[in-house]
Amino acid sequence: MKNTKYYTPYEVSLHNTIDDIWVSYLGKVYNLTPLIKEHAGDVLLKPLIEMAGKDISHWFNPKTKDIRTHVDPLTGCVKYFTPNGRFLHVPPPWPCSDWPTDSGRPWWSETRYEEGVLSGKTRRLRIVNTLTSQEQTIEVCTEESLNAILQRYLRYNAHAASYTWKHNGVSLDMDKTLGDNGIPDEDEEFYQLRMDRERYTQAIHLYFNDDLTEF
Repeated sequence: MKNTKYYTPYEVSLHNTIDDIWVSYLGKVYNLTPLIKEHAGDVLLKPLIEMAGKDISHWFNPKTKDIRTHVDPLTGCVKYFTPNGRFLHVPPPWPCSDWPTDSGRPWWSETRYEEGVLSGKTRRLRIVNTLTSQEQTIEVCTEESLNAILQRYLRYNAHAASYTWKHNGVSLDMDKTLGDNGIPDEDEEFYQLRMDRERYTQAIHLYFNDDLTEF
């Protein structure tokens, strides 16, 4: 079974060029780059390009997972609601002889563009290497396991898997999330107490083992 890949809103925002377009909607992350290349030059791509790297959930009805609709005040007909402008695969608001009706499924119904899941909540985490005394603070997804967090940390330490990960002296289960390991997300509590969460970030300490495992 394929492991779910979680992304932070910041990670999605990095894909914001015409050659690399990601968006998120209804809790998932999509790579629309192949779609943009397939329909290069189409004026109906403009709204998508303008929203590159952003969340477009407000375009959709969360119950039907289709584009939002409204009743046209002039015709009384139900039509797609596209305040950002009509975009690819949205039919014209009036009868049109040059509109292709055999274009297949609309892009927002396709699963082939799906990259992963947008995190519902991110948190900051301090990772302290007790061997070198180096410390990094990274943004992680609350839904991901410690093994997934380890993958994020590899950019700072290629031998991260050669360490025992501990919190308050207790070894952590790398297959579980931070919360399941007894490391609560205290952001809401800090907000209620008007405390600066940046000054009280939970820390994980890494203790070096004898091997040099490298990914």
